[in-house]
Amino acid sequence: MSMKSFPSPFELETPKGAEGWQELYPYNMVFQESLKDDEDKKFWFCDSQHWPTVFKPFETIGGEFAVKCLGQYNTRHLLIPNSNGIEFRIHLGYLYMSPIPAPEEEFEARVPHFEERAAYYYANWERLLEEWHKKVRTTIDEMAALEFTKLPAMVPIEDITSGKAKDGTERLLENYDRLIQLCYQNWQYHFEFLNLGYIAYLDFFGFCKGVFPNIPDQSIAAMVQGVDMELFRPDDELKKLAVLAVEIGVDGAFDDPSDVDGTLGRVGAGEHGEQWLAAYRAAQDPWFNFTVGNGFYGHDKYWIEHQDIPLAYIADYIRRLREGQQIMRPVEELAAERERIAAEYRDLLGGEDRDTFDAKLELARTAYPYVENHNFYIEHWTMGVFWRKVRELSRMLHEEGFWEQPDDLLYLSRGEVREALFDLATGWGVGAAPIGPSYWPKEIERRRGIVDALKSRRPEPALNTPPEFITEPFTSMLYGITTDQVQQWLADDEDTSGGLRGMAASPGTVEGVARVVTSADELTEVREGEILVAPITAPSWGPIFGKIKATVTDIGGMMSHAAIVCREYGLPAVTGTGSASTQIRTGQRLRVDGTAGTVTLLDA
Repeated sequence: MSMKSFPSPFELETPKGAEGWQELYPYNMVFQESLKDDEDKKFWFCDSQHWPTVFKPFETIGGEFAVKCLGQYNTRHLLIPNSNGIEFRIHLGYLYMSPIPAPEEEFEARVPHFEERAAYYYANWERLLEEWHKKVRTTIDEMAALEFTKLPAMVPIEDITSGKAKDGTERLLENYDRLIQLCYQNWQYHFEFLNLGYIAYLDFFGFCKGVFPNIPDQSIAAMVQGVDMELFRPDDELKKLAVLAVEIGVDGAFDDPSDVDGTLGRVGAGEHGEQWLAAYRAAQDPWFNFTVGNGFYGHDKYWIEHQDIPLAYIADYIRRLREGQQIMRPVEELAAERERIAAEYRDLLGGEDRDTFDAKLELARTAYPYVENHNFYIEHWTMGVFWRKVRELSRMLHEEGFWEQPDDLLYLSRGEVREALFDLATGWGVGAAPIGPSYWPKEIERRRGIVDALKSRRPEPALNTPPEFITEPFTSMLYGITTDQVQQWLADDEDTSGGLRGMAASPGTVEGVARVVTSADELTEVREGEILVAPITAPSWGPIFGKIKATVTDIGGMMSHAAIVCREYGLPAVTGTGSASTQIRTGQRLRVDGTAGTVTLLDA
């Protein structure tokens, strides 16, 4: 059949004011005119699930490290028989991806290597995962210990008498290089188990589809749900603090959580206040290393640095407790439902098929938690410390006059930052003014204007002609990009006023009023009983899932965060609609059918 097509990246018009945007990003991350024929043959989708806003130049580090390291585990570590990595480009400030299938002629040769390597991990999962936690924590601790301080007026006398024969600027450069290397190191660790977690789930999924051809996708997902995932731990800590506040009578101190010092002071003045403050301090390490975003951007706010955010969530939980609401996740109910569904399907099998079902289900339940748990340790904790150190370095250079705003380092590339540091070291070393203060302020303003202009336009959901059939399982499970969904994105001439279709991500049907949220800063506007509509959701949005009725997102599949968290909270969800956040208005009444994957607009 004739396939409709998305626009070519070479045909899209640059927004006014964004001319020259390509110069902001690494040459290997933008489409090249010299490669137009090859690039236009590939189907690219926008990964707005992980990178929903325009990159500043320094922020490409998250995209580069994440997608490169994802690919290395498919292609070089595990040798997954049919899949290599993902090509990626930045276009008009947004990240686009194109999965790379492994060459068919290599499938057979890769199989024994994949089986040997995957089997080793699955057989030693708990031990290797314990070692992984140590590696990641050691990396975070080393990163946190790095310092970026103002250079002294002179070399200390101790460096003279010890014969050190260095001026300290080498340490400044080493610390910067080490910061980048440590970030890269934890991103390599990030994928050590992740692809195996997906593979274990997909293996169980494929087996179930083979022996139960009509089994709903949601039933398969339900059989591994209800586990105690660490990604929910930060939110669970806030709930426990809210319960404790009510129990010991300090809940009246939370009338203005935006005043952090005042709130904590009022708590401390209570009869049992120190008990609560001790519990609060204990929860911070590590669980407040949690961002309201997803960790990929320098502007993301972290609880540990903006404690008005967790205090506001605690205050809301206190309110709900006073009203008699249940604020805890229904973990026991979910676990019981999980076992009921698994038992029903297991009873339909016999002999070897039943044994295979048991083995694959056990493996999926062992590996599945990592799919979400890793997110806290890398995207949140690691990147939180990383951005804290980046801001520390940026403030130091700001104080040296290199730029006008404390966080303007983000408008430089990684290589340019190192050049600026050597510029500073050179000026300091020879007793002359560095060049940066006369160069960077004007250049940063130019770049700021380009980034702002790029933000004025939402990205195309995809580029070029899609394949007739999209069969790559990771793309479907994580992003919700299926053959049917891509065709819906292309059907822009059809009437969508009646509703939208997406991935049936979490079962149930509800009606309610929409609340469209396009950034974490808008979460305070969400009201009890509303339906959350967003381009994506982030793990740190957990505190609002206890008061909404359902979730609808633009992108995301069965293994996306929105789908997983809604199943854990027992909420209907439709993900991967493509355009819900632009077609639905706050205040509109909706019917969300998470079983069928439909969103009906009940009023215009």
